Amino acid sequence: MAQAAAKPRKAVECGVPDVQQFLHPLMIKNYGTWKYHDRPRPGVLHHVARSGDELWTVKCGTQRQMDVGTVRKLCDIADRYGEGYMRFTIRSNVEISVADGARVAPLIKVLEDSGFPVGGTGNSVSMIAHTQGWLHCDIPGTDASGVVKALMDELYEEFKREEMPNRVHMSTSCCEINCGGQADLAIIIQHTKPPTINHDLVGNVCERPAVVARCPVAAIRPAMINGKPSLEVDEKKCICCGACYPPCPPMQINDPEFSKFAVWVGGKNSNARGRPTFMKMVTANLPNNPPRWPEVAAVVKNILYTYKADARPWERLSDWVERIGWPRFFEKTGLPFTKYLIDDWRGARANLNASAHVRF
Repeated sequence: MAQAAAKPRKAVECGVPDVQQFLHPLMIKNYGTWKYHDRPRPGVLHHVARSGDELWTVKCGTQRQMDVGTVRKLCDIADRYGEGYMRFTIRSNVEISVADGARVAPLIKVLEDSGFPVGGTGNSVSMIAHTQGWLHCDIPGTDASGVVKALMDELYEEFKREEMPNRVHMSTSCCEINCGGQADLAIIIQHTKPPTINHDLVGNVCERPAVVARCPVAAIRPAMINGKPSLEVDEKKCICCGACYPPCPPMQINDPEFSKFAVWVGGKNSNARGRPTFMKMVTANLPNNPPRWPEVAAVVKNILYTYKADARPWERLSDWVERIGWPRFFEKTGLPFTKYLIDDWRGARANLNASAHVRF
């Protein structure tokens, strides 16, 4: 009776949990008082505090979308071979911290043997950040996590080694809204044709005012088609983003022929050594060709290895492009330059000025 009368716990809407509860005790103790840190080998961070404490962190890659069994396997490894402390990075890598340096080698071995490559530190190709894809999102044109798996299989050794000029951040996005964010190199699906509307279903399936409100460029309006309530698209305004598809599935935007991949280069969020930069599209119309996407992988590897061979030490990809110029970038990579790559958006001059640096 007491259990039946108990009120359900009220959800606490407090945002992101406090990160300190997941940190190793030595990390909490010496927070902000580190003397120096180094990397004994790729995938291992070594921090030394002013108090003399030492902390090793082993970093490994995951497949990003993880089942319960994989999470439990990682937790078991952290308990058995680590010291019970594990955290996920924003790029879905796993970091296991230990105060005993003797634990590092066995921890690396068990992670590698379990299929979790150790790496992603320093001047390497970091794990690809990506959007939710078909698993969670309602408007994807492709499965972003599938592209990540295919690309990281191709770039496996660059994740494990520190041989790039600087760190390379990569991202993929399953639609043009690009919640994958800015990156040195990004792969984004693009719909190149407005949605195909099944007018017989719109009136029964869609809440038309919600669909009209969803369009970011006001290209959708109510209409009567064949005596039935439906919707129509002003194709001159439509930017083919796909935002209308979730509230109205009869407005089909995915197309095996007209939904293509584009590769973007030169995005950066930080102010380190240079101002933040937005990405620029360098190639488009690459086929959405699962499960390995060989055409996309070929372009990505071409750009990465050209950058690796030509950039100076510590130049980010955007810094390298700025130094050699975009004409030389296209010459060195052999990518064709077309009129579709010209940035002619009229608001670009104001919005590209996104640096936090002081200018006069």
